[in-house]
Amino acid sequence: MSSAAEQEAERGVGRPVPQGEGHRELNGHRGRRAGPGAVRPAVWPGAPTPLGARFRVGPDGVAGTNFALWAGGAESVELCLFDAAGTETRLALVELTHEIWHGFVPGVRPGQRYGYRVHGRWDPWTGARWNPSKLLLDPYARAVDGDFALPPQVYGHVRDWRQQQVADTVRDDRDSAPYVPKGVVVHDDDDWADDRRPKTPWADSVIYELHVRGFTKRHPGIPEELRGTYAGLAHPAALDHLVRLGVTAVELLPVHQFAHEDHLLRRGLRNYWGYNSIGYFAPHAAYSASGTAGQQVGEFKRMVRALHAAGIEVILDVVYNHTAEAGERGPTLSLRGIDNKGYYRLQSDARRYADYTGCGNTLHVVQPQVLRLITDSLRYWVTEMGVDGFRFDLAAALARSMHDVDMLSPFLAVIAQDPVLRRVKLIAEPWDVGRGGYQVGAFPPLWTEWNDRYRDAVRDFWRGALPDVRDLGYRLSGSSDLYAWGGRRPYASINFVTAHDGFTLRDLVSYERKHNEANGEGNRDGTDDNRSWNCGVEGETDDPRINALRRRQLRNLLTTLLVSTGVPMLVAGDEMGRTQGGNNNAYCQDGEVGWVDWSLLDEPGPRGLLELARRLVALRHRHPVLRRRAFFSGRAQRADGLRDLAWFTARGSEMTERDWYAPTSTLGLYLSGRDIPGRDARGAPVVDDSFLIVLHAGSRPTGFVAPGAPWAEGYEVVVDTALEDQAGVAGRVHRGGGEVGVGARSVQVLRVTG
Repeated sequence: MSSAAEQEAERGVGRPVPQGEGHRELNGHRGRRAGPGAVRPAVWPGAPTPLGARFRVGPDGVAGTNFALWAGGAESVELCLFDAAGTETRLALVELTHEIWHGFVPGVRPGQRYGYRVHGRWDPWTGARWNPSKLLLDPYARAVDGDFALPPQVYGHVRDWRQQQVADTVRDDRDSAPYVPKGVVVHDDDDWADDRRPKTPWADSVIYELHVRGFTKRHPGIPEELRGTYAGLAHPAALDHLVRLGVTAVELLPVHQFAHEDHLLRRGLRNYWGYNSIGYFAPHAAYSASGTAGQQVGEFKRMVRALHAAGIEVILDVVYNHTAEAGERGPTLSLRGIDNKGYYRLQSDARRYADYTGCGNTLHVVQPQVLRLITDSLRYWVTEMGVDGFRFDLAAALARSMHDVDMLSPFLAVIAQDPVLRRVKLIAEPWDVGRGGYQVGAFPPLWTEWNDRYRDAVRDFWRGALPDVRDLGYRLSGSSDLYAWGGRRPYASINFVTAHDGFTLRDLVSYERKHNEANGEGNRDGTDDNRSWNCGVEGETDDPRINALRRRQLRNLLTTLLVSTGVPMLVAGDEMGRTQGGNNNAYCQDGEVGWVDWSLLDEPGPRGLLELARRLVALRHRHPVLRRRAFFSGRAQRADGLRDLAWFTARGSEMTERDWYAPTSTLGLYLSGRDIPGRDARGAPVVDDSFLIVLHAGSRPTGFVAPGAPWAEGYEVVVDTALEDQAGVAGRVHRGGGEVGVGARSVQVLRVTG
């Protein structure tokens, strides 16, 4: 300490609480508590496992709920029960087994709201931040009732302390219970016997990233009372769009219970995306149409069943790298008050948090109890909620051992051997914001990865910014330079051009600069590396030539994505040209900016784009050559010299080493359907049509000489993005060795006919 204010705090001003003082202050808490004449429920010993609140039949056939909370360094724990009027009854959990406080309370049934008060030292200088004035959410709560409003009372420290540099060291003794959500006891009575998981192989997958609220909120076919909810996503109108599009999995933006950040609430905004989790077992209550006293659990399960019945898997975007408690100046909502040092990575100055996430804190996944929390949560969502996989936000932060990213880390090792988790779909966002955090291509087998190098190469090619096509060649053919090791396959690459984070597909061809003013951060938020091209005018325009070019660029980007080797990921609304008005960081835009605009389908342009998307996804499903399960060899497999993959210049000649290093706007790739590795389920060889794909990013039309014998005698055009209406490709056939006319900035997909 150096400043007078810090010295004052150390001497006791602001009352850093000594060891044990939390017990003595128990009766000093203010708030609505059961009166002196109230009958307190009995607390029987119960069991330390499973963690959380579990309704069951106890001794002598008595129904009740077992409560169990890991709080390693705590001195004591109180279970707090709340009735419908908000009156609190506190019960001491006196049983302690392996650092787990537990007890069975007879008569406590599903629907009961509860929380914890945890007693211990207040000494932020050593990382101890226990404060029994703060009601804490059970990390294992299966449902959460209420909103996080974040008034000063929910902070463990005096938020408005006059010396702000030490404010986080001064304990706030005001009761937070009236201002925070409560956990809800839920009855687990669903065995999923009637559910049929699609179990789509990775190579056959087409992922559709969507936001439960944003996808359904403006859908005219969904009843108004169901829009924005799990029930809305399960509605036939929503399912019909997904089924007709042909996607095999929805990847849901975070649906774990999350909180809104204080800086957003102060500006009248809310966290829309949900990357601010606080309850890893609870479906976000605001997305429930049926209620928040446990009904959200059943509604989520019914949504999963409906998607499964439609042949669609459910993948959750999960945020286990940090929590909504933020840094040392953040609120005390759960883990911080249970055992700060036990759950979070702290710096050598234990008052501060290690932040590899850019969100103020990082969960300490090396700690056994944290690893258990995460894996218990994952298994719960698979076994009891029916989901089929996970996309891990900032997964590199989870793979850190003590400091550095380690692909032999405890987290990855546990996932690899877990009999439940190793069988589901695992997607890594393979980076975090810490040193050495960029790990694209480094995750082990079982894992797939968001491939941002695919995104960047495809964007750069279509805006004319690639110096050559070496990188593009790798990206279109499965990124073997990144993934051809350790038994990994082409489907390790999750190919995407857009994601929730960044421009929409339409904005990618309409804006060169971000326009995030509505976020209230002076347009400083969001990336400046958009790799976009506005086609000559920034933003919306009435110029028919510009709009025609933009529609063509949309078709180019969509076609490139869906014919590339790897697993394609579409973003909800991109298939119909959704715009966010140039906002490339719409995380706080819970309104028309962030929601899918279904009225676009009243216009011919968006309808045509949707039809093209359906056509391309169907083409992909029909042809295994577009869904390869092994990397291309690039070598001749037969005496005629044909290879499984070949690259051609516009002259019709195979590309040489010099061609790969030369600037070019035209590239052709030949995919052989005769040489697909592997066999089908009956052991027969997999044989398919062969295809020639021509990509031309030049501003003028060009001719492309289609390879002749032995590659093909003829070619039939299947897709031509130069055309607004793909019906115009019908009957267009070219002979091998002849010239194919290719429109400016367009893609042609041609099927070999002989």
